[in-house]
Amino acid sequence: MKLTNLASLDPQITASGRKGLAGASALDRAVWKELQSNWDTTALAAHDSYTRFTGAQPETPEAEAPETWTHTEGRTRTALVRVRANQHLFRRAVLSSYNSTCCISGLSDERLLIASHIVPWREDHHNRLNPQNGLCLSALHDRAFDQGLITVTPEYLVLVSPALKRKSADSFLADALLRYDQSTIKLPERFKPLPDFLQWHGQHFGY
Repeated sequence: MKLTNLASLDPQITASGRKGLAGASALDRAVWKELQSNWDTTALAAHDSYTRFTGAQPETPEAEAPETWTHTEGRTRTALVRVRANQHLFRRAVLSSYNSTCCISGLSDERLLIASHIVPWREDHHNRLNPQNGLCLSALHDRAFDQGLITVTPEYLVLVSPALKRKSADSFLADALLRYDQSTIKLPERFKPLPDFLQWHGQHFGY
């Protein structure tokens, strides 16, 4: 019941026609507001509390994308481990939301999937763990997205850079990237990407 109280505050849930329960308290509203204002702090606090109260062993993070390590100079080992743990939480939330399927190509092998930040890790410290700042992409599409060779509009359409379109004679490129131009991504079950983040990405790369 507590979760459905919180669901009533989630605009993505209410926009789908579901309402949750109407008994959300002032504390529920305060918690929801705090989560939305700083996903990193709140998500980590929740994870730490869960681990402490259940006695669960922290999960061992798997290897992550190079973006994780972009600004790690001078950090202590504890800080580096924390960075990896943070990225692991983000990856788990994003892949779970997309049912471990690339939202562009449909690839469903987790070994080839990346939880890709829309607004990069280094640009927004408050939304590093926000799964609404994530897309589940194949390694190839993640790289193309990170380089601005493709973007996703606030309307969830894939756009391919004109720089790639000029290479239409490349059959692999045509099949792997060009054919998805103007296609709609597969939306996640939870944590639909926020249009503001997608707009930032498109504008940053000149779309």
